[in-house]
Amino acid sequence: MKTTALRRPAAPIALVATLLAAFLVLFSPPLSASAHDALVSSSPAADSSVETLPAELTLTFSAKLIEGEGATELTVTDPAGESVIDGAPTVDGAIVTQPLTGSGPAGEYRVVWKVVSSDGHPTSGEFSFTVTVGDEGAATGEPTTAPPTAAPTTEQTATPEATATTAPDAGDDAGAASPWIWVLVILGVLAALSAVVWLIVRRPRGPAPTDSDAPSER
Repeated sequence: MKTTALRRPAAPIALVATLLAAFLVLFSPPLSASAHDALVSSSPAADSSVETLPAELTLTFSAKLIEGEGATELTVTDPAGESVIDGAPTVDGAIVTQPLTGSGPAGEYRVVWKVVSSDGHPTSGEFSFTVTVGDEGAATGEPTTAPPTAAPTTEQTATPEATATTAPDAGDDAGAASPWIWVLVILGVLAALSAVVWLIVRRPRGPAPTDSDAPSER
């Protein structure tokens, strides 16, 4: 008498498991790296121009920061390299506020920051902005000694150029949204692989004859 046995194909299942493991190994590093909080915007903005040094500097990040002693550090220096910060920074969720002296010469100011992301990892960066007038220009508000009939000079008649403020880098928003993109991609791949495995396992297989001898005639 012949007996039958159902056999499950092991090779396709092993191949699917290998591909899934390779996918997770290759794409896990970028997913974890992109999870760090990023600087979304600042005031003054990076590479922007302002007439005078503001009373405070604000940094806005993509998520709530971890507070604590030494967790948030900022330095703001004037064109001569002198510090213009006035006290310690304060953290309110994802916003860092650093008081400034509110006065300083015209020129380029450099900002260096370090914070601790919501995932516990420190992150840092730097940027600069420009002060166009500064203390010297703001203090010279006295009337000129030229007679009323004197023709105005070229500098007096020239219209000051409008300074453009650089909008926040679009790359920061993309960096903030990239973890969700990777999560959706991984979930889609897992769903597709699960469907393939289910179809392979559920597909009917023909009975395989055994090597039993045929019944003898009586």
